[in-house]
Amino acid sequence: MRKALPSMFLVATLAACSHGPTMSAEDRVALYRQHAGEPVASITLPASGMRQWTPLDDQVLAVWATPTTGHLIELRNPCPRMSGSPRLAFTISRGTVPAGMDSVVPRGATGSVAAVNACRIETIRPLDGSAIREAKREMRDYEAIDRSEAPPE
Repeated sequence: MRKALPSMFLVATLAACSHGPTMSAEDRVALYRQHAGEPVASITLPASGMRQWTPLDDQVLAVWATPTTGHLIELRNPCPRMSGSPRLAFTISRGTVPAGMDSVVPRGATGSVAAVNACRIETIRPLDGSAIREAKREMRDYEAIDRSEAPPE
């Protein structure tokens, strides 16, 4: 129960801060950071590669090996073309991605390197994908309740 109270507070705070059906980049980053573990030195990508990636803003992204297994990657500097790139790669391609040494490389649809240089990884933290989905569901439920109590226009 103790763990639920801070979580519910964050959900209510994030829902109150949003001004529409989508969360701001700042709110998304806060949500993912709340459900991230302690930093790790590196991650090993599955043989099939990344299942998917989610840019949260121009300096933070989530990479997913499975729908519930992912990592929060924070970059040293903004990587402005990351969110518009259809594909990503890492500079060290032996299957292990080390924090502080590896970089994210935005790529075009054909696999060509985007017009921006590689973006150095600062930290990598494991994500609790189930908790993130649950928090998002709670926020949607909160918005539905909040809107149903609003007076008609």
